[in-house]
Amino acid sequence: MPNPATCPFPGSRLWLVSVALMVQSVISSSSTYQRPAPGGGGKRTGFMERTLILLDVNTRSPVQVLNDNFLSLQLDPSIIKDGWLDFLSSKRLVTLARGLSPAYLRFGGKRTDFLHFHNLKNLAKFRGPGPDYYLKNYEDDIVRSDIALDKQRGCKLANHPDMMLELQREKAAQMQLVLLKEQLSNLYSNITITARSLDKLYNFAECAGLHLVLGLNAQQRNPDSSWNSSSALSLLKYSAGKKYNISWELGNEPNGYRSMMGQTVNSTQLAQDYTLLRTLLQSVRYYSRAHLLGPNAGRPRKNAILLLDGFMKNAGSVVDAVTWQHYYMDGRVTKVEDFLKTRLLDTLTEQITKVLKVVNSHAPGKKVWLGGVGPAWAGGTNNLSDTYAAGFLWLNTLGMAAVQGIDVVLRHSFFDYGYTHLVDQHFNPLPDYWLSLVFKRLVGPRVLAVRVAGLQRKPRPGRVIRDKLRIYAHCTSFHNRNYVRGSITIYIINLHRSRKKIKLAGTLRNMTVHQYLVQPYGTDGLHARSVQLNGERLLMVDNETFPELKPRTLRAGRTIAMPPMTIGFYVIKNINAYACRK
Repeated sequence: MPNPATCPFPGSRLWLVSVALMVQSVISSSSTYQRPAPGGGGKRTGFMERTLILLDVNTRSPVQVLNDNFLSLQLDPSIIKDGWLDFLSSKRLVTLARGLSPAYLRFGGKRTDFLHFHNLKNLAKFRGPGPDYYLKNYEDDIVRSDIALDKQRGCKLANHPDMMLELQREKAAQMQLVLLKEQLSNLYSNITITARSLDKLYNFAECAGLHLVLGLNAQQRNPDSSWNSSSALSLLKYSAGKKYNISWELGNEPNGYRSMMGQTVNSTQLAQDYTLLRTLLQSVRYYSRAHLLGPNAGRPRKNAILLLDGFMKNAGSVVDAVTWQHYYMDGRVTKVEDFLKTRLLDTLTEQITKVLKVVNSHAPGKKVWLGGVGPAWAGGTNNLSDTYAAGFLWLNTLGMAAVQGIDVVLRHSFFDYGYTHLVDQHFNPLPDYWLSLVFKRLVGPRVLAVRVAGLQRKPRPGRVIRDKLRIYAHCTSFHNRNYVRGSITIYIINLHRSRKKIKLAGTLRNMTVHQYLVQPYGTDGLHARSVQLNGERLLMVDNETFPELKPRTLRAGRTIAMPPMTIGFYVIKNINAYACRK
């Protein structure tokens, strides 16, 4: 993050060509807080009441134009192993995924390089273990469900009996202990993806309006260390025969192969592997123009940056978008305060800068995707990474990525084991899901520049208070029929423990505002697993119906009051912003 700057005010106007602008202190003789003289009479005004943020937006032109699928999703291959893949046909799960469309659905993760394709329809031989006392009946239920789905035309949807779901949760709980142990030890077992499994995965994506991105195993190697593409070719031919519209990638975090598998793949070899995959795609007529993404590098530390640099030098033109990954922290953290540290939130900006520098040095203008995004790795932490507290990290990721021009952000994971997902194993949306839904409904791909001036007390030496209020602005989504083109959506993260008042100025002055204030529901505070929107708890009406997202209208000219530790979306309607009319 930049150091606090001293700005003349009111003098020359500071335009911040960044939607992710953190509030800058205006420290001058006219704005520095002066302690009242002793005996001056009257009650000393509290800090909360003398804090005022002046906010304006440049409505002439966007600073970034992102992919329509900017907020996208990821599923981990572990759902094959723990059995949840068989339940992707659930009406409720499909409904929840459809709520976040249009989006990409990446099927990949740490276990991408342990996936093996077999063109078989019978899953029973390859299913993971389950409790013996119900395994046979459970398997029979799956088979009967598959037979019923096969008889349907178009989207194949199911209403699974409660008993069947309960048995699956018991089975998954046992398997998840195995999966977590693998992740912590960095030693993974192979996973078989059958033709039937691929059919179910694609059916889910197609029914939910998601575009599938499928990761191929990059660790199948020939004796000379070149990539063995035989399994991938079999998968490509099967998918082409079914006319599955899929984009492709190869491997996952290749910079970490030494610790995972005891072998390395350098940038030159990785570039050759991707070139071979592009040749394979062109040889399968249906995928001759399919998108290829990569190299899906890990966090941009020294080894990952060196690999990305070499890959871009040798194969930058082979991929349609460059992919990399980011996690904020170790999933074994135990304090909610860890999710609120501003310096932690700011690490993403530094890493994006590193990646963009490498990409632009070899392929200026190449699209960059941020994949595998989650609040924590190692499965996350129960009652932390699946609560309201994690929402600050998630929305901050979207805002920072948008302002720096990241084309797509893939959230790990939509539905999965662990505690970093959007939907839990009872098919109930978690706080990050509701934030994502509000974001999808209100925020469009055009990013706008924000200018902010704050009247604050002078920070003490070594203490930075400017970046606890984070303000971003976009054109309102064109898909939202409640707002005409030209509307603007501002979203704000208030990490302060006090209320902050924001006054709309300049082009935003005296405009009617629709407020969507997202707060924790209940007495658990930041640990809440449910949220409320403008005071009303958000709950699914039924398996196919979302609750109405009702705005609260703020009269023209009214100051926005952001409660402490909250997230708010504000739509400036009927502003007719030039940047948002096209």
